[in-house]
Amino acid sequence: MEQESGTRRGRRGRQGARAAEAAPRPVEYRNLINTFPPMAVFSDDQIAAMHDTALKTLEDLGMKVLSPEARRLFAQGGAQVTGEMVHLGRDMVEAALASAPKSITGRAGARDRDITLELGRLVFQPGAGAPHATDLKRGRRPGTGRDFRELVQLTQHFDVFQMMPPLIEPQDIPTPLRHYFTMEAQLTLSDKFPFIFSRGTPQVMESFEMLRDFRGLSDDTFAAEPQCYTIVNTNSPRTLDLPMARGLIDFACMGQLSIVTPFTLMGAMAPITVAGAITLSHAEALAAITLTQLARPGAPVCYGTFTSNVDMKTGAPAFGTPSHFQASLAAGQLARFTGLPWRSAAGSASNLNDVQAANENQMGLWGCLMAGATVVIHAAGWLEGGLSVSYEKLISDVEVLNMIAELCAVAQAGTDEIGFDNALSQVEPSGHFFAAPQTMERYATEFYQPILHDYANFGTWTERGAEDASTRATAIWEGILAADARPEIDGARIEALQSFIAHKTAQGGAPPES
Repeated sequence: MEQESGTRRGRRGRQGARAAEAAPRPVEYRNLINTFPPMAVFSDDQIAAMHDTALKTLEDLGMKVLSPEARRLFAQGGAQVTGEMVHLGRDMVEAALASAPKSITGRAGARDRDITLELGRLVFQPGAGAPHATDLKRGRRPGTGRDFRELVQLTQHFDVFQMMPPLIEPQDIPTPLRHYFTMEAQLTLSDKFPFIFSRGTPQVMESFEMLRDFRGLSDDTFAAEPQCYTIVNTNSPRTLDLPMARGLIDFACMGQLSIVTPFTLMGAMAPITVAGAITLSHAEALAAITLTQLARPGAPVCYGTFTSNVDMKTGAPAFGTPSHFQASLAAGQLARFTGLPWRSAAGSASNLNDVQAANENQMGLWGCLMAGATVVIHAAGWLEGGLSVSYEKLISDVEVLNMIAELCAVAQAGTDEIGFDNALSQVEPSGHFFAAPQTMERYATEFYQPILHDYANFGTWTERGAEDASTRATAIWEGILAADARPEIDGARIEALQSFIAHKTAQGGAPPES
């Protein structure tokens, strides 16, 4: 009877193994829900006091606004404007928060890439805006067009990145032509939610035109829902410069998404305390959000912050610190106070893809997760406090993001998962579950399969060449780029886009505003 029973189990096991090998492991990283309960660093009363102080700051101290158009909108909305100083009343801010949408759908190039931004959702981006790129094969270098295109392809490859960020500056592309290049790369190499720099109305409007025509949209359809986004940084403390103000207005008027992000470093351009720095950041974010709603009530906008401390010995930015973590938690409390979807950031100040880089990025990342951030920028690849994006670090950070995405999946505990019939009752005391029906049915799909980590023992690892994680990461990004996978796109659309770019380039392009 033991032999007969064993034969039946063996047959079921072989059948389960074949089924497991035939079916790919199902994953869903495109629409993540943050399953971690939000943490608080301050009490509700303290958060209310910070919000009240931010409103008092806007009323009594005001914002310096360099854009005449922005000052005109503020004045029409009831603000007191004296020269370049704008003093906002509480009622203006409250009205803006009431009209700003609490849920935003971003339309990507493919419908299954659309994203929803609201409290409780979770969206990741790799490092953005760096002037340099670095990898183990080519070293550290000023960012080029080739680097930008390669990083777009790497971002496209991994589903755990749901938005396309600005990545690096392609410095070999002339500034008046750079927006053509970056838009063409995003539209032809990716079908994710694209990014447009706010560098003045001429470049923004031409970028809108390229995106609208490439997708075959009418003006009304384009403006009805966000087709792209920008990131607007205030100039802390309490300054909104010309291109950033124009960006807020242009994106709001065209129904496109702005992510407002004061960049406040404690002890430098913000008070040295977490509470003081976040209060300043909150005030600046509220002023920028108010401007979008004055330009177009109901315009899509995300609350944002990027607050960390500086190294007081050198003045250099530091990331992944306890203060950075606390600032993210405080920002999350204030974002929930407003009800708006919001953006935070990870990142690292390390100069290499080393243990410091991993520690800092993960510390900053967990601060974002525990704070309930909707969009996490600089979640992968960011080094030197934003001065470079590392190809190897992007890969190693993706491993962590994938595992976080796995944690965000809802764990199942039905009859099959509990496994009385197909696992518990199949194994005698002191036995093992390797051959249990439940194991044989699920062994190829139950656990996360790493893209970079190596679980082999020392002997096997040595026989395979004893490669460290960075070396393996190099092989991964090289393989992705060699495959050169691209979205399926109608050639006529690409031809029309390139014709537009050639025509505009012949005219000299569009210089940014300053």
